[in-house]
Amino acid sequence: MNAIETIVRGVCIQSGRVLLCRSSHGGRLSYLPGGHIEFGETARVALAREMDEELGVAARIGRFLGCCEHGFVQKGKPHAEINLVFGVTLHGLSSDHNPQAREPWIRFFWHPVDRLEEAGLEPAPLCRALALWLKRPGFVTSGS
Repeated sequence: MNAIETIVRGVCIQSGRVLLCRSSHGGRLSYLPGGHIEFGETARVALAREMDEELGVAARIGRFLGCCEHGFVQKGKPHAEINLVFGVTLHGLSSDHNPQAREPWIRFFWHPVDRLEEAGLEPAPLCRALALWLKRPGFVTSGS
């Protein structure tokens, strides 16, 4: 039996652009930054750890935005994940240039939040969900 992965992702928006990542080996799919929650971690602690590991920056984890289920097939095997999504402020980053990843297999880039559907965002339902979540009262962006 396959396990369901629990993933935490952060939404960092500055000056109308959202921070995304994708494989440094090419491809059109992009993702919100984040990663797996390790056993014994809370989602917020896991997201702060992932931001430090991937970008080397301190993160202030904001409010919980929502959850997105995702099922897919990879290398012929079915996978399932639950994505927990939080607003996040990343200290020391500017949307004026793409941040350098600390891990060689990913690259980060800023993408206009109003053109998210062009980014190849996965899980795909996050495009529509993010548009709704960001309209909620109280969502805070950095540098806007």
